[in-house]
Amino acid sequence: MHITNYEKNELNEKDIVVLGVPFDRNSSYKRGAALAPAQIREALFCESSNLWTENRTDLGEMSGWHVIPDLVLSDEQNAFERIEKETDNFLKKKLRIITLGGDHSITLPVIRAYAREYPKLNILHLDAHPDLYDELGGNRYSHACPFARIMEENLAERLVQAGIRTMTGHQYEQAQRFGVEVIEMGNIGDAKKLSFDGPVYISLDMDCLDPAFAPGVSHHEPGGMSTRDVLEIVQNLKGNIVGADIVEFNPERDINGMTGMVAGKLLKELIAKIMGSTSQTNEALNAFQ
Repeated sequence: MHITNYEKNELNEKDIVVLGVPFDRNSSYKRGAALAPAQIREALFCESSNLWTENRTDLGEMSGWHVIPDLVLSDEQNAFERIEKETDNFLKKKLRIITLGGDHSITLPVIRAYAREYPKLNILHLDAHPDLYDELGGNRYSHACPFARIMEENLAERLVQAGIRTMTGHQYEQAQRFGVEVIEMGNIGDAKKLSFDGPVYISLDMDCLDPAFAPGVSHHEPGGMSTRDVLEIVQNLKGNIVGADIVEFNPERDINGMTGMVAGKLLKELIAKIMGSTSQTNEALNAFQ
């Protein structure tokens, strides 16, 4: 259900909240990702497409999901605290959250809240970059560092990174240090067979996609995933998905709204996957066949 204004008492346990976090102050190269949440929402409801998912679930006729106003971040000093607190408030109500960034640094405060609710949290991270730098340009909270902080703080039981194609020597050492499972782009087929025990959080950086499919990102890294690759990873994933984020879409670098439409489609499929409709529909189809 699309609602632009809402009361928190309208949200029921297990509902999905789509929350925009327009924050890109930790971007290392180009700003612009703060503009993404509005563009992703526009793409989701664009009349050039519809709200049916690939497994023929009509989200337009389903309750239990809510697109709500962006988080207001006015004070640069407490942005992470505000993101974490708002995420925590929703999780206490037993809601599932899809966060629309924003640069990838926002994943850290989101995961801090998630780790309290889900102590055995697994993370599937789709990205061109491992984001495991100890610091970048003197900033330990750069969008190139969130997974180093997440692992240092023991916020994840298991971290799997897929689509990686920019691994530096330092980040390789970090991956070894933290026990990160890395599926580099050359082995992307392995990511389509992933299975997790326990709760799973998906962090989807739009530059996991090849620039041919998603030009609207700050860091173009050729040799990446197709849109179909990402869809298959999400659709085939086995595990209890409790939340997700879509980050690093930069509308200022987009071409004809192309990346926005990709992000909107991925959001649609994530909503369906988290709602559990994918597995239920597949079971029904298999029984019919």
